[in-house]
Amino acid sequence: MVTAIVILFLLGYLFIALESFTKINKAVPALLMCVACWTVYACGVSPDEAQTSSRLLHHLGDTCEILFFLMGAMTIVEIIDANGGFYFVKGALATTSKRALLWRITIMAFILSAILDNLTTSIVMIMVLRKLVDDHNDRMLFGGMIVIAANAGGAFSPIGDVTTIMLWIRGMITTGGVISQLLLPSVIAVVVSAFCVSIYLKGNLPVSSSQDSPGTITNPDRNLILFLGVGGLIFVPIFRMLTGLAPFMGILLALGVLWLVSEYRCTRNSVFADHSHLEVTRLLSKIDMATILFFLGILMAVATLQETGVLTAFGEWLNTASGGNHYLVTGIIGIVSSIVDNVPLVAGCMEMYPIAPTGDFAADGLFWQLLAYCAGVGGSMLIIGSAAGVVVMGLEKITFGWYLRRFTWIAFVGYLAGIATYAIEHTLFFS
Repeated sequence: MVTAIVILFLLGYLFIALESFTKINKAVPALLMCVACWTVYACGVSPDEAQTSSRLLHHLGDTCEILFFLMGAMTIVEIIDANGGFYFVKGALATTSKRALLWRITIMAFILSAILDNLTTSIVMIMVLRKLVDDHNDRMLFGGMIVIAANAGGAFSPIGDVTTIMLWIRGMITTGGVISQLLLPSVIAVVVSAFCVSIYLKGNLPVSSSQDSPGTITNPDRNLILFLGVGGLIFVPIFRMLTGLAPFMGILLALGVLWLVSEYRCTRNSVFADHSHLEVTRLLSKIDMATILFFLGILMAVATLQETGVLTAFGEWLNTASGGNHYLVTGIIGIVSSIVDNVPLVAGCMEMYPIAPTGDFAADGLFWQLLAYCAGVGGSMLIIGSAAGVVVMGLEKITFGWYLRRFTWIAFVGYLAGIATYAIEHTLFFS
């Protein structure tokens, strides 16, 4: 039965990868794969109905944390964008040179993802990108680079990616240790990838035909919405540290405050007077539910692999086959994280290799830092290998095959360059 689950997962994954050929939305095979895997698990692997339901609800809870965070972040960004809050970002990035715009977007995405997180950063940058570039083909190239930059920026920050948050909370890495030792490898990975992407970008951008403007919305109103929205996003990791609650609670708090202020100013005829298209209830309809459902399906399907022990068994086999070479083990885990979700992979590694008082498995040891880098940056090699990639895929309608042809090798080259940089850095300064 375990073999059947693996086969069902691979079949579903194949249909997701062939979306551009089948013309079937990726959410469809993801949802069917999820239900099929759990059905086989319930009927053949775990006959205990109560236990199966308990495990299903446990994984659903973990998945919903991500989904609610995603929906909250997307709604906040839509509110800011609808009120013209990103106009200052548009002005700061605006240029006619495609290559100059590439570097500006890359730098901003890299920095923001360390402060916010790679998921929120990707949403923000795509919304800004739409105001700067009309051509969809060009936007897809910039979007692919946003995925790489956001994932790399999240890898060196303890709050930049869900996997680094997991390692940070469990004490495997520390704030000072991960920043000091992973910042340079992450920068190198991004720089190398950006140079490769610049091969595709030549010439200048045409003048944007976008005529959207803040209209009658006054600067104080627009700035207030921007301040509350961005401030709320930045406050999410602070809220988590203060309360210990999951990040989605922080994002719901930020959304609730922003929504409250919007409704209040609506009654004062300030922001929303005669602008019904700016009402939050209308903006909610712009949320890409297909992407949300795809995320639900893929994460819940991966959960069955975790429940059956497939991921743990793979990790044990990998450790044995590599002879304990941490660079090889974590490097392969990073590649695998582009195929399946990096969260259960990292969770499996945390259970397989308990923290030790000294050595490579100690806090800020070589293994844990490499794991943080590889699981984060490695997810860029496939468009569905990270939360950032899934969001950009949904927002810009990037197909799996297009990203595979254009960006997989770029992300891989940058990935290897970062690992090499870490090896040199660790040997010279931290060994």
